[in-house]
Amino acid sequence: MANNQSVRRHLDAFTRGRIFGKLEEGRSVTSVAAKFGIAHSIVSRLWRQFQTTGTAIRGFSSGRPRGTTPADDRYIVLQARRNRRHTAGEIARHTTQATGRPISRFTVARRLHGGGLFARRPARCVHLTPAHRRRRSLWCREHRNSRDNEWGRVLFTDESRFSLSSDSHRILIWRERGSRNHPSID
Repeated sequence: MANNQSVRRHLDAFTRGRIFGKLEEGRSVTSVAAKFGIAHSIVSRLWRQFQTTGTAIRGFSSGRPRGTTPADDRYIVLQARRNRRHTAGEIARHTTQATGRPISRFTVARRLHGGGLFARRPARCVHLTPAHRRRRSLWCREHRNSRDNEWGRVLFTDESRFSLSSDSHRILIWRERGSRNHPSID
């Protein structure tokens, strides 16, 4: 029976109910533990939990405990929104200084992803689509024979920067999906 006690097994709800029934009949914790073949401490802990809370439902705890609290998660997302050019490592250092608990840059990246922020290249300018290129080329061909005095009457209102290829810079910013060309983010 010593081998059965050393093997960790969880009691199902029916067995826990039977244990509570025996204890409510007035049997001792030791006799109930012997009857079910489990350790005295398990029955004692179950009985104490049942008496204080009125239930002995087993809590779910799969995996490693979280390194951050919900307040820490909000702080991490807030830091990224305030300065979108901070790296996950920099945000991790700020959060560690603020909370006093070490937090890795990988945890920060996961919390930012959970908050809807992703590391993306900043849009330096509007990228031209193939349709834009065709229309601009057609306009140029139509006006290539224009004279200087005709060009004097033309007013170009679109003076925004544009690029034919993607930006090669390696600086990333934290932003939401679908906010690539939003002017307030870059």
